[in-house]
Amino acid sequence: MATASPAADGGRGRPWEGGLVSWPPAPPLTLPWTWMGPSWGQHPGEIIEFPILKLNGRTMEIESTFHMYVQPVVHPQLTPFCTELTGIIQAMVDGQPSLEQVLERVHEWMAKEGLLDPNVKSIFVTCGDWDLKVMLPGQCQYLGLPVADYFKQWINLKKAYSFAMGCWPKNGLLDMNKGLSLQHIGRPHSGIGQSLRKSPWQLDDCKNIANIMKTLAYRGFIFKQTSKPF
Repeated sequence: MATASPAADGGRGRPWEGGLVSWPPAPPLTLPWTWMGPSWGQHPGEIIEFPILKLNGRTMEIESTFHMYVQPVVHPQLTPFCTELTGIIQAMVDGQPSLEQVLERVHEWMAKEGLLDPNVKSIFVTCGDWDLKVMLPGQCQYLGLPVADYFKQWINLKKAYSFAMGCWPKNGLLDMNKGLSLQHIGRPHSGIGQSLRKSPWQLDDCKNIANIMKTLAYRGFIFKQTSKPF
């Protein structure tokens, strides 16, 4: 069970200690990708954007960013609704790597960041269980791809927020930001914004998750893994 808790010094020196971090501090990772699914007129659903932030386990500040667009292979043409909702246009995904290739790049990036070191503990943080419980394993199964072990445990930020605040955030990040008096960054349903979005490489959902985590942690909330072991 991964945990993080404020240190006794009130956050002035070592604000993080516990099972989520080691020395040197290991990071949580945020992973809100963009996908198109049955509700968007496409079945099976396919991931079209894959963003990850690496957060410092002591400060919750961003240390590294991974971002790639993904070429859908079952339904290569994006729907107008998908573009309107996410800001991703057809030119962004045309010619981009397949999901299999992107997952290989993710593995390379995690190795470069030291996240595959057995002595380093880290865990993904998602806004909901869908991404890692349903979406990624479902698409990997459809394409005959393996799912790496590091994708099989995570912290559902909605559950963490409900434990800390005593209410369920029905509207996800929007409700959590409102409940914590935080300004929402960028547009919803955008992992890391570009092109049609308001500014290049603007951190959207990933940055919102990071801000919410940091705020809850400095209020004394202890994060724990919410997913059940596979």
